[in-house]
Amino acid sequence: MDNNSQGSGGFKGGLGNLFGGGAPEYSNTELAGVPLTGMSPLSPYLNVDPRYLVQDTDEFILPTGANKTRGRFELAFFTIGGCCITGAAFGTLNGFRMGLKETREMAWSKPRNVQILNMVTRQGASWANTLGSVALLYSIFGVAIEKARGAEDDINTVAAGTLTGMLFKSTSGLKGVARGGLVGLAMSSAYALYNNWDHITGSSSSSSSRLY
Repeated sequence: MDNNSQGSGGFKGGLGNLFGGGAPEYSNTELAGVPLTGMSPLSPYLNVDPRYLVQDTDEFILPTGANKTRGRFELAFFTIGGCCITGAAFGTLNGFRMGLKETREMAWSKPRNVQILNMVTRQGASWANTLGSVALLYSIFGVAIEKARGAEDDINTVAAGTLTGMLFKSTSGLKGVARGGLVGLAMSSAYALYNNWDHITGSSSSSSSRLY
C-alpha cells in the first residue's frame, strides 16, 4: 500500500513537473470548507483567482463619451428605412386588392394583369413615399429637439410627433394642421406610454406595497 501511494505521488509529481510545477497538496479538512455552489475567493483546483473570471461589467469597450444606447441620429436610418419598407408592403397589398376589385368584370388576360400590376406599383410607391416622408420629418425634429435641449427623454418624442403631424398636414389649412398635430400628439404619447409601461407599473406596484 505504501509503495502504491508513493508511486502515485511520484507519478503526480512527475506530471506536475512536466506541466510547469507541482500542484499544491490540500488536506480533507481544507477541502471540506469549499462550498459546493458558487465560487470561493480562491479555488484550490485552479492556479487562477476565479474572481477575475466573473464579469460584473459590460464586455465591450465604448469610445470615450459614447452612450451605451443608440441616439436618435443612429435610429433615424432604421426608422426611415423601416417605414419605407412597411409602406411599400402595405401599398402592395392594398394595390393588389384594389386591382382585383376594379378588374373583377374582366376575364383573366394580359390587359387585366397589366392593370393590376400598375395598381400595385402605384400604391406601393405612394405608401412608401408617405410613410418615409413622415419618418424623415419625425427624425429631423427629434434630432433637432435633442440637440437644442441637450437631453434625451419622452418630451422629445412627443414634441417631434406633434410637429411632424402639423407640418405634414400644413397644406390643408389651419384645421388640417390642428388635426395633424392632434394625431401626432396622440400617436407619440401612446408610443412613449408603451415604452415606459414597465416603469409605470413597477412604480405603482411599489407605492401600493408601501401603503400596505
